[in-house]
Amino acid sequence: MKEAIGIGDTVEKAKEDAYQKLGVESDEVEYEVLELPIKKTLGLFGGNPAKVRAYIEDNSAEIAKNYLSSILNAMGLDEVEIKAESQENGAMLTITGEDIGFIIGHRGETLDALQYLSGLVVNHKRDDYFRITLDIGNYREKRRETLEALGKKMAGKSLKYGRNFPLEPMNPYERRIIHTAVSEVEGAKSWSEGQDLARHVVIGPEAGERPVNYRNNNRRPYNNNRSGGFQGQNRPYQNNRYPVKTNHSAPVYGRIDRSPEEKPAFHSPKPEQRTASAEAKTPFLYGRIDVKKEKEE
Repeated sequence: MKEAIGIGDTVEKAKEDAYQKLGVESDEVEYEVLELPIKKTLGLFGGNPAKVRAYIEDNSAEIAKNYLSSILNAMGLDEVEIKAESQENGAMLTITGEDIGFIIGHRGETLDALQYLSGLVVNHKRDDYFRITLDIGNYREKRRETLEALGKKMAGKSLKYGRNFPLEPMNPYERRIIHTAVSEVEGAKSWSEGQDLARHVVIGPEAGERPVNYRNNNRRPYNNNRSGGFQGQNRPYQNNRYPVKTNHSAPVYGRIDRSPEEKPAFHSPKPEQRTASAEAKTPFLYGRIDVKKEKEE
C-alpha cells in the first residue's frame, strides 16, 4: 500500500498535495481527512492547516493474476485457477488445473519466464519492488530441496578431492539456495561467476584447490632395484621376452667341408648280392619252389 500525507489551507488543497506526492491521478486514490482546517483568530493568531491521508490499495497481486489468466487463456488453458497469497514484499501465485505440467518447462525455465513477465507488469509503475512468485504443483518446494541436496553433495566432493566444482547456470533465486546450503558445510565455500545467463555457482574448499600433482608428490618414491622386476635399462632383454637358444657356430646355409672340385663323384649303390648261405638261411612261407629249366631241343 502506498500513502502520503497532504497539507493545505483547505481539504481540497491538502488532497491535491497528497496526490502530487503519490504521483497519481485523483481517481486512483482513496483519502482520509485527518484534520480540518482551523482559521486564525482575527486573521493573525492560531489556526491549523488541513491534513489529508491519501493511499492506494495495493492490487499488484490482482494485476499479476489478470495478466497470467490472459496468457494461459491464449494458450488454450481455460480451466485453470490462480490463487494469490500475500508474502513479505510480494505475493505467491499458485496455478492449479489439469495437464498443466508443461508450463513448468525444462528445470522450471518456462515458469521462471512467466514469473519474470508478471513482475515487469506489476512493477513498471511502482517505486518499490513487489516480488511475484509463481508455483505449480509445489514445484518450487521440490526444486529447493533438490538444490539444497546438490549444494551439500558438491561441497563434500570439493573437500574430498580438493577441487573447485562449477554448477550449471541458475537464476538468482536458485543461486541463493545453493549458497545457503554450502554455508552449512564446514570447510566449504561458494561464489558466483559469469555474466547474465551464464551466471553460475562455483563450490570449492576454503583453503583453496590442491596442486594437480598433489597425490603424486606424496607417494613413496619408486625403487628401481626392488625384487620382482626390472626397470628401464636394467631389463636383461629388450626386444624378445622369450629368446630362442641358437648355435652361433653353425653355418648359415649348411655345412661346407670341401670345395666342389674335391667332392667325390656320385655313384649309385650296387645291388646287394645274395649268397647261397644267405639264401639258405632265408625262410620261405610256402616252401622252396625250384624252377626247372627245360633243355633246348
